[in-house]
Amino acid sequence: MAGEDWSESENAAIVADYFAMLGYDLSGQRYNKAAHNRDLQSQIARSRGSIEFKHQNISAVLMGLGETWIAGYKPAFNFQASLEDAVNRQLQKQGGWIVPPTQMNTSTFHEAAPLWPEPPPTQRNTPPPDELEQMLGVARKFDVAGRDARNRALGKMGEERVLLHEQSALRSAGRDDLAREIDWVSAEEGDGAGYDIRSFTPQGKPRLIEVKTTNGWERTPFHISRNELAVAEDQREDWVLFRLYQFSRGPRAFELRPPLDAHVSLTATSFTARFD
Repeated sequence: MAGEDWSESENAAIVADYFAMLGYDLSGQRYNKAAHNRDLQSQIARSRGSIEFKHQNISAVLMGLGETWIAGYKPAFNFQASLEDAVNRQLQKQGGWIVPPTQMNTSTFHEAAPLWPEPPPTQRNTPPPDELEQMLGVARKFDVAGRDARNRALGKMGEERVLLHEQSALRSAGRDDLAREIDWVSAEEGDGAGYDIRSFTPQGKPRLIEVKTTNGWERTPFHISRNELAVAEDQREDWVLFRLYQFSRGPRAFELRPPLDAHVSLTATSFTARFD
Protein backbone atom coordinates (compact mmCIF):
# COMPACT_ATOMS: atom_id res chain seq x y z
CA MET A 1 0.00 0.00 0.00
CA ALA A 2 3.06 2.24 -0.09
CA GLY A 3 2.38 5.45 -1.96
CA GLU A 4 -1.40 5.10 -1.73
CA ASP A 5 -3.49 7.74 -0.01
CA TRP A 6 -4.78 6.77 3.38
CA SER A 7 -8.45 5.87 3.52
CA GLU A 8 -10.93 7.47 5.89
CA SER A 9 -10.99 4.35 8.08
CA GLU A 10 -7.18 4.24 8.24
CA ASN A 11 -7.03 7.90 9.22
CA ALA A 12 -9.69 7.37 11.87
CA ALA A 13 -7.76 4.43 13.37
CA ILE A 14 -4.40 6.17 13.57
CA VAL A 15 -5.87 9.44 14.86
CA ALA A 16 -7.72 7.59 17.64
CA ASP A 17 -4.48 5.80 18.54
CA TYR A 18 -2.54 9.08 18.60
CA PHE A 19 -5.10 10.75 20.86
CA ALA A 20 -4.93 7.79 23.24
CA MET A 21 -1.14 8.17 23.49
CA LEU A 22 -1.47 11.93 23.89
CA GLY A 23 -3.85 11.35 26.79
CA TYR A 24 -1.28 9.13 28.48
CA ASP A 25 1.42 11.69 27.74
CA LEU A 26 -0.46 14.59 29.30
CA SER A 27 -1.43 12.61 32.40
CA GLY A 28 2.12 11.38 32.97
CA GLN A 29 1.28 7.71 32.35
CA ARG A 30 3.86 5.41 30.77
CA TYR A 31 3.07 3.93 27.36
CA ASN A 32 4.92 2.06 24.63
CA LYS A 33 4.99 3.78 21.24
CA ALA A 34 6.46 0.72 19.54
CA ALA A 35 3.63 -1.46 20.83
CA HIS A 36 1.07 1.05 19.56
CA ASN A 37 2.81 1.02 16.17
CA ARG A 38 2.75 -2.79 15.97
CA ASP A 39 -0.93 -2.87 16.89
CA LEU A 40 -1.72 -0.39 14.12
CA GLN A 41 0.30 -2.43 11.61
CA SER A 42 -1.96 -5.39 12.35
CA GLN A 43 -5.09 -3.24 11.91
CA ILE A 44 -4.36 -1.28 8.74
CA ALA A 45 -1.50 -3.13 6.99
CA ARG A 46 0.80 -0.11 6.84
CA SER A 47 4.55 -0.23 7.52
CA ARG A 48 6.19 0.89 10.74
CA GLY A 49 7.80 3.87 8.99
CA SER A 50 4.56 4.90 7.30
CA ILE A 51 2.71 4.86 10.62
CA GLU A 52 5.52 6.77 12.32
CA PHE A 53 5.41 9.49 9.67
CA LYS A 54 1.61 9.73 9.85
CA HIS A 55 1.89 10.26 13.61
CA GLN A 56 4.20 13.19 12.81
CA ASN A 57 1.60 14.49 10.34
CA ILE A 58 -1.00 14.40 13.13
CA SER A 59 1.34 16.46 15.32
CA ALA A 60 1.54 19.02 12.53
CA VAL A 61 -2.26 19.19 12.18
CA LEU A 62 -2.62 19.69 15.93
CA MET A 63 -0.01 22.43 15.76
CA GLY A 64 -2.09 24.15 13.08
CA LEU A 65 -5.21 23.69 15.22
CA GLY A 66 -3.54 25.51 18.09
CA GLU A 67 -3.39 22.40 20.27
CA THR A 68 -0.65 20.50 22.04
CA TRP A 69 0.97 17.39 20.54
CA ILE A 70 3.26 14.51 21.47
CA ALA A 71 6.78 15.90 21.73
CA GLY A 72 8.30 12.62 20.49
CA TYR A 73 6.50 12.97 17.16
CA LYS A 74 8.03 16.05 15.58
CA PRO A 75 5.49 17.78 13.31
CA ALA A 76 5.84 16.77 9.65
CA PHE A 77 3.94 18.74 7.04
CA ASN A 78 2.43 18.38 3.54
CA PHE A 79 -0.40 16.26 4.95
CA GLN A 80 -3.70 15.52 3.21
CA ALA A 81 -6.81 17.60 3.88
CA SER A 82 -8.57 14.35 4.82
CA LEU A 83 -6.21 14.00 7.79
CA GLU A 84 -7.09 17.53 8.95
CA ASP A 85 -10.76 16.51 8.94
CA ALA A 86 -10.06 13.25 10.79
CA VAL A 87 -8.12 15.06 13.54
CA ASN A 88 -10.83 17.72 13.86
CA ARG A 89 -13.55 15.04 14.14
CA GLN A 90 -11.63 13.33 16.95
CA LEU A 91 -11.16 16.70 18.64
CA GLN A 92 -14.91 17.35 18.51
CA LYS A 93 -15.56 14.00 20.17
CA GLN A 94 -13.58 15.36 23.12
CA GLY A 95 -15.59 18.57 23.28
CA GLY A 96 -13.28 20.52 20.95
CA TRP A 97 -10.22 20.51 23.23
CA ILE A 98 -7.28 18.21 23.90
CA VAL A 99 -7.39 19.21 27.56
CA PRO A 100 -10.87 20.44 28.55
CA PRO A 101 -10.61 23.55 30.75
CA THR A 102 -12.51 21.69 33.49
CA GLN A 103 -9.56 19.29 33.75
CA MET A 104 -6.89 21.98 34.11
CA ASN A 105 -5.59 22.31 37.64
CA THR A 106 -5.71 25.92 38.81
CA SER A 107 -4.90 25.02 42.43
CA THR A 108 -1.18 25.04 41.59
CA PHE A 109 -1.24 28.63 40.28
CA HIS A 110 -0.22 30.11 43.64
CA GLU A 111 2.82 27.81 43.82
CA ALA A 112 3.68 28.08 40.13
CA ALA A 113 7.10 29.25 39.00
CA PRO A 114 7.24 32.89 37.84
CA LEU A 115 6.49 33.60 34.22
CA TRP A 116 9.53 34.82 32.30
CA PRO A 117 8.26 36.56 29.17
CA GLU A 118 10.45 35.87 26.16
CA PRO A 119 11.00 38.12 23.15
CA PRO A 120 8.00 37.89 20.79
CA PRO A 121 8.43 35.78 17.64
CA THR A 122 8.97 38.91 15.53
CA GLN A 123 11.97 39.92 17.63
CA ARG A 124 13.77 36.58 17.82
CA ASN A 125 16.66 35.53 15.64
CA THR A 126 14.78 32.45 14.40
CA PRO A 127 12.80 32.95 11.17
CA PRO A 128 9.23 31.63 10.86
CA PRO A 129 9.07 28.01 9.69
CA ASP A 130 8.69 27.29 5.98
CA GLU A 131 5.42 25.50 6.75
CA LEU A 132 3.82 28.53 8.42
CA GLU A 133 1.32 29.12 5.62
CA GLN A 134 0.04 25.54 5.80
CA MET A 135 -0.41 25.82 9.56
CA LEU A 136 -2.17 29.17 9.24
CA GLY A 137 -4.38 27.62 6.55
CA VAL A 138 -5.50 24.95 9.03
CA ALA A 139 -6.10 27.62 11.67
CA ARG A 140 -8.27 29.64 9.29
CA LYS A 141 -10.21 26.60 8.08
CA PHE A 142 -11.23 25.61 11.59
CA ASP A 143 -11.40 29.16 13.03
CA VAL A 144 -8.85 28.50 15.77
CA ALA A 145 -8.75 32.14 16.90
CA GLY A 146 -12.54 32.29 17.23
CA ARG A 147 -12.68 28.96 19.05
CA ASP A 148 -10.11 30.08 21.63
CA ALA A 149 -11.88 33.42 22.07
CA ARG A 150 -15.10 31.56 22.89
CA ASN A 151 -13.35 29.42 25.51
CA ARG A 152 -14.22 31.60 28.48
CA ALA A 153 -12.80 29.14 31.01
CA LEU A 154 -9.37 29.04 29.37
CA GLY A 155 -9.35 32.83 29.07
CA LYS A 156 -10.16 33.33 32.73
CA MET A 157 -7.49 30.84 33.80
CA GLY A 158 -4.93 32.72 31.72
CA GLU A 159 -5.97 36.01 33.29
CA GLU A 160 -5.69 34.55 36.79
CA ARG A 161 -2.20 33.22 36.01
CA VAL A 162 -1.06 36.66 34.82
CA LEU A 163 -2.71 38.37 37.80
CA LEU A 164 -0.70 36.19 40.19
CA HIS A 165 2.45 36.79 38.13
CA GLU A 166 2.02 40.57 38.38
CA GLN A 167 1.42 40.42 42.13
CA SER A 168 4.47 38.21 42.64
CA ALA A 169 6.69 40.45 40.47
CA LEU A 170 5.75 43.56 42.44
CA ARG A 171 6.24 41.87 45.81
CA SER A 172 9.66 40.63 44.66
CA ALA A 173 10.50 44.25 43.80
CA GLY A 174 9.51 45.36 47.30
CA ARG A 175 6.23 46.96 46.14
CA ASP A 176 3.66 45.13 48.26
CA ASP A 177 1.66 48.36 48.26
CA LEU A 178 1.26 48.26 44.48
CA ALA A 179 0.62 44.50 44.46
CA ARG A 180 -2.41 45.12 46.68
CA GLU A 181 -3.71 47.75 44.24
CA ILE A 182 -3.83 45.46 41.17
CA ASP A 183 -7.35 45.11 39.73
CA TRP A 184 -8.73 42.16 37.77
CA VAL A 185 -10.84 44.50 35.66
CA SER A 186 -12.53 41.96 33.36
CA ALA A 187 -13.70 39.89 36.34
CA GLU A 188 -14.94 42.89 38.32
CA GLU A 189 -16.26 45.18 35.60
CA GLY A 190 -16.68 43.03 32.47
CA ASP A 191 -14.86 43.06 29.16
CA GLY A 192 -15.56 46.62 28.03
CA ALA A 193 -12.41 48.30 29.35
CA GLY A 194 -10.18 47.09 26.50
CA TYR A 195 -7.83 45.28 28.91
CA ASP A 196 -8.16 42.58 31.57
CA ILE A 197 -5.81 43.60 34.40
CA ARG A 198 -4.76 47.00 35.73
CA SER A 199 -1.27 46.55 37.19
CA PHE A 200 1.87 48.64 37.71
CA THR A 201 5.59 48.70 37.06
CA PRO A 202 7.78 48.75 40.18
CA GLN A 203 8.12 52.50 39.58
CA GLY A 204 4.35 52.93 39.84
CA LYS A 205 3.64 53.42 36.13
CA PRO A 206 0.34 51.83 34.99
CA ARG A 207 0.31 48.52 33.11
CA LEU A 208 -2.99 47.91 31.30
CA ILE A 209 -2.75 44.22 30.44
CA GLU A 210 -4.82 42.38 27.86
CA VAL A 211 -4.28 38.61 28.26
CA LYS A 212 -4.51 36.21 25.31
CA THR A 213 -4.28 32.50 26.18
CA THR A 214 -4.06 29.41 23.98
CA ASN A 215 -2.83 25.84 24.28
CA GLY A 216 -1.09 26.07 20.92
CA TRP A 217 2.35 27.20 19.90
CA GLU A 218 3.67 30.76 19.91
CA ARG A 219 2.33 31.68 16.45
CA THR A 220 -1.22 30.36 16.96
CA PRO A 221 -3.60 33.10 15.75
CA PHE A 222 -5.67 34.81 18.43
CA HIS A 223 -8.72 37.06 18.44
CA ILE A 224 -8.54 40.73 19.39
CA SER A 225 -11.55 43.06 19.44
CA ARG A 226 -11.91 46.46 17.83
CA ASN A 227 -12.30 47.96 21.30
CA GLU A 228 -9.06 46.38 22.50
CA LEU A 229 -7.25 47.74 19.44
CA ALA A 230 -8.71 51.19 20.03
CA VAL A 231 -7.62 51.22 23.68
CA ALA A 232 -4.18 49.95 22.68
CA GLU A 233 -3.78 52.91 20.34
CA ASP A 234 -5.22 55.43 22.82
CA GLN A 235 -3.12 54.16 25.76
CA ARG A 236 0.07 53.24 23.89
CA GLU A 237 2.39 54.07 26.78
CA ASP A 238 0.57 51.84 29.27
CA TRP A 239 -1.21 49.09 27.28
CA VAL A 240 0.44 45.67 26.83
CA LEU A 241 -0.73 42.38 25.34
CA PHE A 242 0.42 39.48 27.53
CA ARG A 243 0.45 36.35 25.36
CA LEU A 244 0.28 32.96 27.10
CA TYR A 245 0.78 29.86 24.94
CA GLN A 246 1.27 26.09 25.52
CA PHE A 247 -0.95 26.71 28.55
CA SER A 248 -1.96 23.10 29.20
CA ARG A 249 1.68 21.94 29.43
CA GLY A 250 2.89 24.84 31.56
CA PRO A 251 2.49 28.31 30.09
CA ARG A 252 5.15 30.22 28.25
CA ALA A 253 4.76 33.91 27.54
CA PHE A 254 5.77 37.00 25.62
CA GLU A 255 4.52 40.59 25.54
CA LEU A 256 3.50 42.77 22.61
CA ARG A 257 3.23 46.55 22.75
CA PRO A 258 1.49 48.93 20.35
CA PRO A 259 1.49 49.39 17.50
CA LEU A 260 0.36 45.77 17.21
CA ASP A 261 0.56 45.76 13.42
CA ALA A 262 4.33 45.97 13.81
CA HIS A 263 4.19 42.40 15.15
CA VAL A 264 1.08 40.74 13.69
CA SER A 265 -1.18 40.92 10.64
CA LEU A 266 -4.60 42.22 11.68
CA THR A 267 -7.53 40.78 9.73
CA ALA A 268 -11.14 41.93 10.11
CA THR A 269 -13.26 38.86 10.85
CA SER A 270 -16.73 40.27 11.54
CA PHE A 271 -19.07 42.89 10.15
CA THR A 272 -22.06 44.85 11.41
CA ALA A 273 -25.26 44.23 9.40
CA ARG A 274 -27.87 46.96 9.36
CA PHE A 275 -31.07 47.71 7.48
CA ASP A 276 -30.89 50.94 5.44
